[in-house]
Amino acid sequence: MKSKKRLAADILGTSPKKVKFAADALEDIKKAITRSDLRGLIAIKKIVKSKKNEQSRSRARKIAAQKRKGRQKGKGSKKGSKHSIVSRKEKWMAKVRVQRVFLKDLKDKELVSVKNYRSLYNKVKGGFFRNKRHIKLYLTEYHLIEKKEK
Repeated sequence: MKSKKRLAADILGTSPKKVKFAADALEDIKKAITRSDLRGLIAIKKIVKSKKNEQSRSRARKIAAQKRKGRQKGKGSKKGSKHSIVSRKEKWMAKVRVQRVFLKDLKDKELVSVKNYRSLYNKVKGGFFRNKRHIKLYLTEYHLIEKKEK
């Protein structure tokens, strides 16, 4: 039977460990001598190849469901460097957009002159300000906010 299993494995193109004989067909398999006999038994499903061992995805699905809810997203479950999560460029774009929108609001409300707006805009472009609060601090420090006359 060992040689039959090896031959069947060769025909099926797999390991002898994966070859399964049907319990009711053991007599037929013993009688089979040639490769063509074994091919016939394979054709009528008396000899079958067991399925490949697949990895269960149940745990992965469970974790994915939790992540959709916002769980398991802390520092410990992140892979990669600091900048692989949010790239340097994306961080910069977010920061600059906030600052530019803030400056535009100030200009629209006429709290900053066009000349000062332009210089502040260029400072934002050059990365002078850390954040929106830093711009506010700068404006108060240098008295750049114009008071509206009623």
